[in-house]
Amino acid sequence: MSELAKPLVVCNHEHRFLVAEQLRELDASPLFQIIEPVGRNTAPAVAVAALALLSVDPDGILLVLPADHLIRDVPAFQVAIRAAATLAEDSKLVTFGIEPDAPATGFGYIERGAPLNGDSVFKVARFVEKPDLETANRFLTTGNHYWNSGMFMFRADVYLRELQQHRPDIYQAACSAWDKHSRDLDFCRLDESAFAACPSDSIDYAVMEKTDSAAVITVDIGWNDIGSWTSLYEVSAKDDLKNVARGDVYLQNTEGCYVRADSRLVTTIGVHDLIVVETADAVLVAHKDYAQDIKQAVEHLHREGRDEHIFHRRVFRPWGYYEGIDAGERFQVKRIMVKVGGRLSLQLHHHRAEHWVVVAGRARIIRDDDVIELQANQSTYIPFETKHRLENIGDEPLYLIEVQSGDYLGEDDIVRIEDDYRRHQNGSGVK
Repeated sequence: MSELAKPLVVCNHEHRFLVAEQLRELDASPLFQIIEPVGRNTAPAVAVAALALLSVDPDGILLVLPADHLIRDVPAFQVAIRAAATLAEDSKLVTFGIEPDAPATGFGYIERGAPLNGDSVFKVARFVEKPDLETANRFLTTGNHYWNSGMFMFRADVYLRELQQHRPDIYQAACSAWDKHSRDLDFCRLDESAFAACPSDSIDYAVMEKTDSAAVITVDIGWNDIGSWTSLYEVSAKDDLKNVARGDVYLQNTEGCYVRADSRLVTTIGVHDLIVVETADAVLVAHKDYAQDIKQAVEHLHREGRDEHIFHRRVFRPWGYYEGIDAGERFQVKRIMVKVGGRLSLQLHHHRAEHWVVVAGRARIIRDDDVIELQANQSTYIPFETKHRLENIGDEPLYLIEVQSGDYLGEDDIVRIEDDYRRHQNGSGVK
């Protein structure tokens, strides 16, 4: 097996700049960063990744890894990857089965079949949905069931061939979305109409449960699916009372809790085994045994037409981020951070004026024909219909407070005249 190539990333449109910034922090240049206009589960996402890989390597092998997993024993995982690569080269579709250490009901399971080659390599007998506790205990006792990690390895062409056989509708839609993709800076944008028309399904349902070529490598790699607050608590460092505290937190007579404060002080007194998460958008308080039920709360928000589960106060942009602080009739206040070397688009607004107060850093501001530089505790005013641009010219992040006033404050009141990031002229978000 050759060394791993550059990463190939598939993410949603709203996460593109956040992912790009994380890749930059890791000094990782992706082979492709593919932008999904809408979410359609893992089978279509991996299909477009396979098509992208085949465009540069007809023999390419995909190692499919979700973004929210923790693997503590990396050397052991590397050994498993090399074993999986050998199977993948032999046209197997390989999944990684995690050796269970508890009767977990939050994971799907894989039942191993006949051995292939090696002590840890088997045909897949069947995939099992998340079991009840009695069934999970039986799986743990028999020793031939493993947690379904959701990680896979296979040749790109083999996966597409299997997908075409078992789910031709997904295959055709993915091919159409990739064939019509466009380049946008460092991003590959899938065709929106083609991908939106694609059925939503997982790799497991679309391919792995139907193929005759599925193989499982059983591993003990310190794996955890960080898919819930409980699992995040389990993998975090704890104090003497088994608490995990993040942010501005004060704990009194508190034991076995995960407490996180993002925007204000959170105090707990005389409680145990709770998940407490405070953000600028909402507050969650749940017993650890019921953390999985957060999905029901999200469904409630959806039914009520609320947006706390969709929109967040901190919104990332290619130049940095902004977050809402306050809003009322005919005004709103935002905190803006511009990265070193970043600058916003040259733009104007028809319906609002803006006041900018620099809190930290150095700013260069274009205001029609004027160019001014501001430092901390200095401010400027941007009237209606005024062309303006903000740029960080310092060697540290630029922070400022923006006060908007006017009869309409929607994010679609942006006319972009020039933009380093080639975003749509209107309606694609602040600045």
